[in-house]
Amino acid sequence: MPLAFANAGEENIIKKIGGNPETKKFLENLGFVVGGTVTVINEIGGNVIVNVKNSRVAVSKEMANRIMV
Repeated sequence: MPLAFANAGEENIIKKIGGNPETKKFLENLGFVVGGTVTVINEIGGNVIVNVKNSRVAVSKEMANRIMV
């Protein structure tokens, strides 16, 4: 399921990252790697705030839909 639909406070394992190579590289640089864990903290105005690799990162709903957990 896409990260955008994950429940807040629930730890998820990243299974796949979609999109073009540029998008994948961008997300990888933020810490979103296959096999890594990500926890949704909150959703504000369509943006998703997540905790990945001990850092809080906000990603757009569009980007969150490309991250499969």
